[in-house]
Amino acid sequence: MPGGSDRSGREYAEALRIVLGELPNLPHVPELPGRGATATMTGRALALVAGLSFDLQPAGWRLTDAAGVDQRRARSLLAQDLDQVEEQTQGYAGAFKTQLCGPWTLAATVERPRGDKVLADHGARRELAQALADGVGGHVADLRRRLPGVGRLVVQVDEPALPAVLRAEVPTASGFGRHRSVDVPEASGHLEWVLAAIAAAGAEPWVHSCAAGVPWATLVGAGAVGLSADLSMLGAGDLDAMAEALESGHTVALGVVPTLDPWPDGPAVTSSGLTERVLRWLDMLGLDPAEVGGRLVLTPACGLAGASAEWSRMALGLARDAASNLRAG
Repeated sequence: MPGGSDRSGREYAEALRIVLGELPNLPHVPELPGRGATATMTGRALALVAGLSFDLQPAGWRLTDAAGVDQRRARSLLAQDLDQVEEQTQGYAGAFKTQLCGPWTLAATVERPRGDKVLADHGARRELAQALADGVGGHVADLRRRLPGVGRLVVQVDEPALPAVLRAEVPTASGFGRHRSVDVPEASGHLEWVLAAIAAAGAEPWVHSCAAGVPWATLVGAGAVGLSADLSMLGAGDLDAMAEALESGHTVALGVVPTLDPWPDGPAVTSSGLTERVLRWLDMLGLDPAEVGGRLVLTPACGLAGASAEWSRMALGLARDAASNLRAG
């Protein structure tokens, strides 16, 4: 479409300006999946994967023998977006975050050459996880080159499908069956490859999932030094794992701001109300905010992909202000 690329670039530049303006202490590489399949978290990750090729079919991304035009487009789009990041962060010195789709969500999303998900094939899912681990090191090195003033670099591994993988809830291609469950040691091992590659490249590995039933202690055991969750999805069974993570010095990022603007149907969201919610949660954990507050990061509940630019700016500002309230005590 004529002008489509220019419009996409302008949208991305504006999203980045919002992030840098509202989150001065931990800005991040924005994702705008509304621009198409090459801009989704799957497309972004496949742009980084080393040694494997993919193309885009009507049913989604598929493993192939040679890189298709859409994988090349995904790589080009990511490079263009990182050019914007480099340009707008000139002189920035501080912490910075990026994110990528994790190996199990990729395996539950990408198809094998002959159909059905990579998840169905032990060898294919192992190869995909190892290729992702190989590719993330180069990505971190590229970000380090583009962001020379950044000291603390966080790489968040997004695994929304992990609980479904562990519970045998991922549907087969026909839709009539479910893929077999993956045992915890294998799930942990594949994640460990990716998280270790991030750490070896000099970045800080976090794992994010906004689903229920995430094995948080397993993620820590795999090498995650940061855990990111939607607070509303954390149940009583998650309290011990989160408390142990905070007490042992890990970072916990809590999704507390609604993904979409709740007004006018719902109550207005305020930073003070969000702070009180977090304080109540810490009280349930039996933790002193003064002791662990510095290791808490407040975020939107599960990304802002469907939010307007106005709500995105407001949501990030609310998270920032609520975190400031928490630190002020």
